[in-house]
Amino acid sequence: MRELARKYATSVEEWLKGVAFAMQEFLFFSLRAFGKLGAARRYWRDVLDQAYICGVESLPILIVSALSIGSLIVIEVGHQLAEFGAKTMTGRSVALSVVREISPLVAGLMLAARVGARNSSELGAMQISEQIDALRAFGTDPIAKLVVPRLVAAALMFAPLIALCDVLGLVSGAYLAEWDLHLDPGIYWNSVIDILRPMDWVVGFSKPPVFAIGISLISCYNGFATTGGTAGVGRSTIKGIVYSSAFVLITNFYLSKVILDLMRG
Repeated sequence: MRELARKYATSVEEWLKGVAFAMQEFLFFSLRAFGKLGAARRYWRDVLDQAYICGVESLPILIVSALSIGSLIVIEVGHQLAEFGAKTMTGRSVALSVVREISPLVAGLMLAARVGARNSSELGAMQISEQIDALRAFGTDPIAKLVVPRLVAAALMFAPLIALCDVLGLVSGAYLAEWDLHLDPGIYWNSVIDILRPMDWVVGFSKPPVFAIGISLISCYNGFATTGGTAGVGRSTIKGIVYSSAFVLITNFYLSKVILDLMRG
């Protein structure tokens, strides 16, 4: 029993050391990436390419997700309000839910899956095929060439993408409220306009830059840390998705909590 406990304690200790080492390496990686942000001017074509990839090519999945957001809230909340004779409040519920929380969260998760997976798999494949080492051999900083364009492009594109999700979520909610609840569109949009305040937009649009930075750095770091051949690329891709999604979920809560507390206080 003592031997088993000793082995267990040793394995836990090694795991904790590995986590601490990975966090340290990620911190250094992030600092190097921020230190090379000026290279975006030199690699502006790469920035445009990455902006197209993470922006335009992400539109289909985001449009589907956004249309589902507003419709789902109307189905779940609208009928509950209708039971109490308050279905005219549906627009208020949809507006606050979409703008503050649901739209940034769902869009962040979709982008974590799509952008995070692509960064991790592409950079992981370059790592195991020694293309990143080749860049260093030719005197090119791989972080400036590969990471900074992805970071800048995500920071530029995430806010417009989430704004589009806000609009589509509100519009889909309006159509479903009219069709399913027989709610006049004018009543719906008046309640949306009346309830939304600058604080709500601040909460919603404070999240895209944070999501962009976190998803880009986490997925790129996992790509650069890839080892073990093609199986390692698969592991890096999974880690990029899981860690990026976890980052989105955690930061979404804390950003909402902190900002709302500050603005109310």
